[in-house]
Order: sequence, then C-alpha cells, then structure tokens
Amino acid sequence: MTHRIAIAPSGFKESLSAARVAEAIAVGVRRVIPDADLDLIPLVDGGEGTAEALALAGGGRLVPCTATGPVGDPVPSHFALLGGGGTTPGPLTAVVEMAAVAGLALVPSGLRHPGATTTYGVGELIRAALDTGARRILIGCGDSGTSDGGAGALQALGARLTDRHGRELRRGGGALHELEHIDPSGLDPRLARTELLVACNPYNVLCGKRGVARVFGPQKGATPAEVELLSAGLERWAAVLTRDLLPAVAPEPEKGPEPGSGPALATGVPIDLRTAPGTGASGGLGAGLAAVGARLLPRYDVLLDGLDLDARLARADFVITAEGALDHQTVRGKIPAEVARRAQASGVPVLVLAGTIGPGAQDVRAVGVDAYSAILPAPMTLVEAIGRSGELLADATERALRIMALGSRLGERAGRYAPSA
Repeated sequence: MTHRIAIAPSGFKESLSAARVAEAIAVGVRRVIPDADLDLIPLVDGGEGTAEALALAGGGRLVPCTATGPVGDPVPSHFALLGGGGTTPGPLTAVVEMAAVAGLALVPSGLRHPGATTTYGVGELIRAALDTGARRILIGCGDSGTSDGGAGALQALGARLTDRHGRELRRGGGALHELEHIDPSGLDPRLARTELLVACNPYNVLCGKRGVARVFGPQKGATPAEVELLSAGLERWAAVLTRDLLPAVAPEPEKGPEPGSGPALATGVPIDLRTAPGTGASGGLGAGLAAVGARLLPRYDVLLDGLDLDARLARADFVITAEGALDHQTVRGKIPAEVARRAQASGVPVLVLAGTIGPGAQDVRAVGVDAYSAILPAPMTLVEAIGRSGELLADATERALRIMALGSRLGERAGRYAPSA
C-alpha cells in the first residue's frame, strides 16, 4: 500500500524558506518510505518568504528595489506583482512583505531596540507598488523587527506626525508618547483609489494586557522599562490616529467570519484601534494601515487562497508540518496549529517538527497535533543549528518515522497474539 503524506511546513526564520523545509522533510521520509506519495505544500504566514511564495504560486514576479531598513539604512528589498495579464489575468496586485524591509532579520543583534526601529520602508514599498499601477496591495505581516504602530509607514506615505511644539516626530515607537497631531493632507492620493489588504494574525492586538509591545517587545530586544514606554506610546498612537485619521477613511461595514471560524476581525466604522483583532500585527503596523483604510484580514484566509489545502490534507494518510519554535504562541495562529486544525477535521494525524520546544508546546494537542519533536539531536550553538537546519530536519524526520514504524509493528504483534473472543 502506498502511503500518502502531506508535508505542509512553515519556514524556519533566518534559516530556511518553507519550500526548503518541505524538501528537507521529504528527504527524511524517502529514507524510510521510498515509495511514499508525497504532496509538498510549503506555507507562508505573511512573514519571510511571503512575496516570493505568492509570486511562484500565482505566476507573478518579484520586483527588486532599495528601501529604508528598520534601523534607517538603505537595504535591498522587493515586492511581488501578480495578475494584470498573461497566465494570471485580472487587476494588477502587489504583495508587500513587511519582513523584507522591516523584519527582525534586518536588525543587527547589537541594534535590537524596538523603540528606535521603523516601518518607514514599508511605506516606501507601498508607494513603489503604486508606481507600477497596482491598485490592490496585499501587505503580509510577520517576523517584524519594529514596534512603531506603522507610524514610519504613514510618514513615508505622506502623513506628517508632530509633537506639541509642531516638530516632526522622530522615527521609532519610542517617540510615539510625544505625538500630538497627525496631518493627513500629504497622504498619497492614490491610497484612496487602492484596495489595501493586510494579512495578519487576528490574535495580535495593539494595546492592553496582551498588547503587542508586551507580548513581542522583549523578543525584539526591549527591556521591561522600554516595554512600558512602548505600550504608553502605542496607547497615544491609537488615540491620535482615531481622532485625526479615522473620520476621513470610514470604510463600509462588511460581514465578518462565520461563527466558530476563529476570532472575527473588526470591520466597519468605528474600528477600535486599541483592541481590534489584527491591529497589533507587525508591531502595530496593522493599526496604522487600518487608519488609512486598509482591511485587516485573517492571514490564512488570504494567503492560503487557491492552495486547496483542506482537500489536499484530507487526501493524506499522514501530515507533517514544522516551524522554528514550538511554544505557547503556536496555538495563537501559527502555521502548525492551522494545519492541525484543518487536518483534524478530516481525522488525519499530524506530526510537528520544530527547531526548539518551549513552554506551552503541549497546548498544540488541543488543536489536533498528535505528536511533536525537536530536530536537535544534541546541544549546539544557534549558528551551527541554523547552518545545519536542512540536515537536521531530514534526520529528525527519519527518526520520527522509524519510531512510528516500530510502534506499528508492536501493535501488529500484540494483535497477532491477542486472545480470541
């Protein structure tokens, strides 16, 4: 009997793309089950690799460009163009991957101060996409190295942010508590004629106890004191955005997700920029873009469109997914949790392979994960682990499948000698 195995991983941040992860897992599977029928489904969550993956899937192309990086220096970047003729007819759509210009990987380890990093380059990419004629722009959120609420992006798009003295606000989330006024008169007028869609994790909110500065600030390099400063700044940002920008954008209300399909995103007017689902995406970029008319959408509803993922998982006998770190955040909208939830609906077992296992990893069993395993066979440095990640994934896959095969044989043997009724 041929085993049908779906391999549907995310990428390993700062290491392997989702496609490379899938290929490494396939190598491990072939060592144990050479004739397996493999369906490789590399998945993206809006972070690193999103623009390239969607360009490949949709017959589009990457457009290279240079933009302002998160610490203020120019960096090589890109966005994708889809549609507009050829094999993908329809309106020209651009995919702006915020991680490609403001991601954590672009912030040198010694400069990881989220109070100073900026999303200015995201706004520059949006303007570059507008210059191509795109009138539908999908912004992928994930893997950010910023906590400025999207203030930098709005500055690049023409908004003027000033303090109580009328001085231009310096870039970075650390300055937001000084914000007094936003002048939208200089915003690029093409925004009003463009559909902006933000693919984000709906669990991420801007402010409050689960606000983005408190949840993600420390991993971006913020000290406890800096976390509180960032939180206060984002509170101020939400208040001024609501006062100065929201009355000017007023989108039409829309129907939200069906009950039970996950957290609904705030749509219609007024939107609560403090706590609406997705407003905390990418250090609050979601809130900033929502204030200029963007729609915040559950990322998998957008990014998995066209993959026929549910049917492909249902056809499999077994699913393998993977991510860099399996922990309490996984169940809050990460790819392994989404894959497991969908596979569970068809009764298909799921194995997760992870670079590291952290606190709360056991929570993934509640969303349909049957087993999980770390890929590291022994202690090693992060540099070594990143350099060997493909090899480690293949070896870990082989180990997991051989253990599964042993368990199957033991089950068959026990059944062979079980007393008859």
